[in-house]
Amino acid sequence: MIYLDNAATGGFKPASVQNAVLAAMRVCANPGRSGHRLSLALAERVLACRNLLSETFGGYGYERAVFTRSCTEALDLALLGTLKPGDHAICTCLEHNSVLRPLEHLKRTQGVEYDVVPLGEDGTISPDTVAALVRENTRVCCVTAASNVTGYAPDLAAIRRAIPERILLFADGAQAGGHLPIHMKKTGIDALALAGHKGLHAIQGAAALLFSDRVDPDPILFGGTGSESFRLDMPDFYPDRLEAGTLSYPAIASLFEGLLTVKAQRREGAENLVRLTSALLSALSAMPRYKAYSKPNGCGIVAFSHDMLPSEEVAGILSDRFDIAVRGGLHCAPLAHKALGTFPGGLVRASFSPFQSMREVNALVGALKKI
Repeated sequence: MIYLDNAATGGFKPASVQNAVLAAMRVCANPGRSGHRLSLALAERVLACRNLLSETFGGYGYERAVFTRSCTEALDLALLGTLKPGDHAICTCLEHNSVLRPLEHLKRTQGVEYDVVPLGEDGTISPDTVAALVRENTRVCCVTAASNVTGYAPDLAAIRRAIPERILLFADGAQAGGHLPIHMKKTGIDALALAGHKGLHAIQGAAALLFSDRVDPDPILFGGTGSESFRLDMPDFYPDRLEAGTLSYPAIASLFEGLLTVKAQRREGAENLVRLTSALLSALSAMPRYKAYSKPNGCGIVAFSHDMLPSEEVAGILSDRFDIAVRGGLHCAPLAHKALGTFPGGLVRASFSPFQSMREVNALVGALKKI
């Protein structure tokens, strides 16, 4: 199969990541939960991964790098742990349901209000439009670092400058993490949610929330931490306060190796993804039945439609007849499709890995021509 669904999960893992997972499965100890040598050795590796996360993304130190099972959980932790009754939030129409559903839950259960920033006529998110939605009780502005539908990346630094300093800026880094440069301190990002299994080359189950000292999330999961076990409430220090239960050491080991790969190859990988998306978009422009909704981008995403066939039917034909994996439908981002005018049918999304080449582009273009 030609795998072009990397925006859903990265289909190609470096050998170093694979080897780290296999090694982690052989040791089978619980990091930081016991005092024996093996547990302590694994805890040191977990700490090294926290430090590398903070270093890679310009974060606020290892204690403010919390591991989660998914980027969805990281966003839930940031939003549910921060917003309180009477608060107001701002998000954009490009957000994934991992942002929209927690906000809707808070609206229904706690009276938290939120506004959605529309797309401008030029198809971008305007910082001025974001600023126009600010209220006296606005506590959080949550913006995707890159759209999982089109690959478009809003200007987070410009949005930070446009809104009052008192407002916390949260970023969904699921698609951008590992592909685009993100520096939390320089950009003014207060919380960054990351999906390890996409651009960070780790396995599923590896994710993280990084946050500044302006953010003090309440826990949404309760249980054992291996620290202060005499207490019946959660510890009052990070990361333990937000990490109840056993950490997935194989996932963390894979994330550590994936981060090393990103550190060594991110620029070259992003340049390759720009080349691949540019080539596919150029080919689509020469085929009158197709319409593209993306521009060349370093996240490797190209979204397009067929003028007669539904997106999921095109995706099904590509899979069944040509053994090419893409994704059709709404991509868990319904407001993005409403803004693009592609709701409810959605779009076909082809998403490339930095490790792929023009071979995959040519195969997809050939199949689309036959369709």
